[in-house]
Amino acid sequence: MGADCQQVGIIMTSANIRIGFISLGCPKNLVDSENIITLLMESGYEVSDTYEGADAVVINTCGFIESSVTESMEVIGEALQKCDRIVVTGCLGPRRDFILEHYPQVKAVSGPHSPKQVLHDINQLFPEHRACSRFKVPEGGILLTPSHYAYLKISEGCSHRCSFCVIPQIRGDLDSFSPEAVLRQAEAYVKRGVKELLVVAQDTSAYGMDKKYPGFRNYDRGDLYALTREIGKLGVWQRVHYAYPYPHVEKLVEQMAEGLVLPYMDVPLQHVNKRILGLMKRPGSHEKNLETINRWRSICPELTIRSTFIVGFPGETEEEFTELLDFIKEARLNRVGCFTYSNILNAAANELPGQIPEEVKQERYDRFMTLQQQISTELLAAKIGSDADVIVDEVSEQGIVGRTKGDAPDIDGVIFLHQKDDFSPVAVGDIVKARVTASDEYDLEGDII
Repeated sequence: MGADCQQVGIIMTSANIRIGFISLGCPKNLVDSENIITLLMESGYEVSDTYEGADAVVINTCGFIESSVTESMEVIGEALQKCDRIVVTGCLGPRRDFILEHYPQVKAVSGPHSPKQVLHDINQLFPEHRACSRFKVPEGGILLTPSHYAYLKISEGCSHRCSFCVIPQIRGDLDSFSPEAVLRQAEAYVKRGVKELLVVAQDTSAYGMDKKYPGFRNYDRGDLYALTREIGKLGVWQRVHYAYPYPHVEKLVEQMAEGLVLPYMDVPLQHVNKRILGLMKRPGSHEKNLETINRWRSICPELTIRSTFIVGFPGETEEEFTELLDFIKEARLNRVGCFTYSNILNAAANELPGQIPEEVKQERYDRFMTLQQQISTELLAAKIGSDADVIVDEVSEQGIVGRTKGDAPDIDGVIFLHQKDDFSPVAVGDIVKARVTASDEYDLEGDII
């Protein structure tokens, strides 16, 4: 249903005007933050991840679910205690009146995907500032991720109208970016040493639909699969997130079998009961989803499937929830997230009858996650003795931590690696071969071989 909010910062050094920057929310928002910081630095502003000593603070907010709204508002309040020049942007931005009602001291408010507007707002606060090239910004812009992986955003907005979601109201309808611009960004990242590109959007699999799939390079049809085929030629790991379950997504699975894309399908199914899916305005059913998953696995046997589900949707009966549990038992998905339903301002589902009591939602969530934890434990235990390619995320005195092709950063598990003394040292970003030796509910342990 949405990503938990997280704070990400970047520290830069010495300039006349210092901008504190706080980034909240999902990877799509993180890319917006990277773009804003890049513009600020190109204009000669120093950027820091702290309120302390800041001449102004930019807060890129999350506003998808109510808990993220609460966190964003709390961060704005904290910032105002340290600095009197606060600029708010991001997914909470469309609720300008709400923000200013609580914090009239805020100097400017803009919506998501608005780096130029944020730069304008900062310039308005410092009319004495003159743009200058104080900082050397690397080609492709600033990254807020570790240097060995990067999020590659390919479109903005979403044209679906799921009843529980307000993304189209916040970020607008689908707006696919130019394939050449996306590829230039990808090439710039790879040139500077990025080893894994994580393709993100609100709906990656709809890429190009809004522009009627204009051709590019040697492709007559400029869809996601043309784009991922070109990215696949760059020789780094390519992981695609947030695919809508269109039938044509099977083409992506075929590319996974070819080795162009990591065998990792991130597809939010949300539910499987046909009546509940109808109320959600989502496609699929129990039987169709199982057929699709089995077909994907026949095409790419090493496929890892990640999905998310909502429990306690308005009107969900015990029988309909039990059907969801039955599906989880049958499908045995590798990575699963679950959210209890909550009303979101202006979402159509708010008006549905049969709102579920909070204690019932929580009880269903607990049963769901207990079952999925058992399945995850069994699936990971079956990997003991097998070999896996692993990208190294951390090297410290505590040990080496990495991820397999089936694990995305921050949301999935890790593999804790051991290395013999006579092996060459490994570094962050290296891709090594490891043999799995142990497992638990979500993580693996292994030896570098």
